[in-house]
Amino acid sequence: MSNLVLIHGWGCDSRTWQPLLPALQNIATVTLIDLPGFGASPVLPEFSLDAVLDKIAAQLPQNSVVMGWSLGGMLAVQLAVRYPQKISGVISLAANLKFVAATDYSSAMPLAINRNFNNSFAQDPQASLKVFGGLLAQGDEQERALLKQLRRTETGEINPNWLQALELLAQLDNRAAFAQLTVPGLHLLAENDALVPVSAAKTMVELNSQQQIVVLENTAHALHWSRPQAVIDAVTDFLSPQFSQVKTPTLLDKKKIAQSFGRAAATYDSVAQLQRDVGAELFLQLPENLPANARILDVGSGTGFFTAQLAQCYPQAQVIGLDLAEGMLHFARNTLPDAIHWLCGDAENLPLANNSVDVIFSSLAIQWCNNLSQLMAELQRVLKPGGRVHIATLGPATLHELKAAWQTVDNYVHVNRFQPVGELTAALAQGGLQLEQLQAQERVLYFARVADLTRELKALGAHNINSGKPEGLTSRARLLAFKNAYEQFRTAQGLPASYDVIYLSAIQSSADKSHG
Repeated sequence: MSNLVLIHGWGCDSRTWQPLLPALQNIATVTLIDLPGFGASPVLPEFSLDAVLDKIAAQLPQNSVVMGWSLGGMLAVQLAVRYPQKISGVISLAANLKFVAATDYSSAMPLAINRNFNNSFAQDPQASLKVFGGLLAQGDEQERALLKQLRRTETGEINPNWLQALELLAQLDNRAAFAQLTVPGLHLLAENDALVPVSAAKTMVELNSQQQIVVLENTAHALHWSRPQAVIDAVTDFLSPQFSQVKTPTLLDKKKIAQSFGRAAATYDSVAQLQRDVGAELFLQLPENLPANARILDVGSGTGFFTAQLAQCYPQAQVIGLDLAEGMLHFARNTLPDAIHWLCGDAENLPLANNSVDVIFSSLAIQWCNNLSQLMAELQRVLKPGGRVHIATLGPATLHELKAAWQTVDNYVHVNRFQPVGELTAALAQGGLQLEQLQAQERVLYFARVADLTRELKALGAHNINSGKPEGLTSRARLLAFKNAYEQFRTAQGLPASYDVIYLSAIQSSADKSHG
């Protein structure tokens, strides 16, 4: 089992892990650490970053996964950078890159509010702790019940390290450390956190795309008390044997993706010209001939436009259309030939046998996958030796005009994250597939109005489905500011929407089949 080390946050001690502890002890060897001056840990003369990290490091088992909440999560990131020989993974819960805002970082607590709280704590610690308890629960869908639970927990005896820890929290800037993380990491944020704005997720993704970022909906800062099972599930998955694989940030909700595209089934074909053009280009990479009774899999088949073409081009083959959205499959079944087989499933967990597919075709679908390494491993698993995969997907420059316009308005995630070429090729290699061809191509569509672009994205089902996106209606003032910002990109042809299209082909060599 993994060695899992738990570090609590400010204002509590290791007893804060009570809601998770029994389940975590079933999947890992757990070490509980009290920060100096908290719980059973002796007071330090000076609660400095170096002194605290050294104190914790002395207690770490070899090959530890360090998991921390809030301040503990920020310290876990620092430990992973400073002691890589001891740490094999890092997990943070509700931990910001920088707890207090600065001129170059706004996704944090305002400086004036932080100073006011720290000064109040110095004058009246007990009253401040009561306020702090309210902030831990604020915004949770079960706020009152959560607050009652938290107020029943004991906080321990207050000493000078508590105020010093607050001062350290105000100064700590984890941006450089987070960018340097090389060990696998899982970082859980709470959607309605009153202390760590969920917009911090965006900067985390930009600083280090190899770290997993997960936003738990309708939760407050004390997310391990509010949603213990969700935290346990995420940690269990991370600690599974696959956790050392390269993982991309988990900001995509598969259920929302399926619902979004399912609702768009009836309107998709009327506005999908880009998808048609890209798929047609990918079609040219397919082999002219296939063995008799070959099996072809269309991953992310959607309305079945290209699935039908595959069946027409290879009449002797068995063609399978697979999609996550039941609404798309229902549309395809009712409009296309009976000879095509339809499957509802996730590309990262294919409902197919090993060595059962000759060719995989996937056009503009894998950008909705969370874990590229898992995806490629699945494609490798189902391919026969010598089988081929042909993929078209979107790169990170996609819709950069839309992203830039929104960034002038707020810090929410408005544009879905797309994987760079380096992540794609690394995942291919890790999955046991041999890259044969790679091509990048920019395609630009033009629109008369911003509303025309956003309407098309919605009709496609490809609008924003990220965690970290703004909930509810966007105010008229913010929409106007967004439209004005987008107008700066207007050319004589209209408002541009750029798509960074990546085409790749790979082969399953028989030597690699030991992975399957």
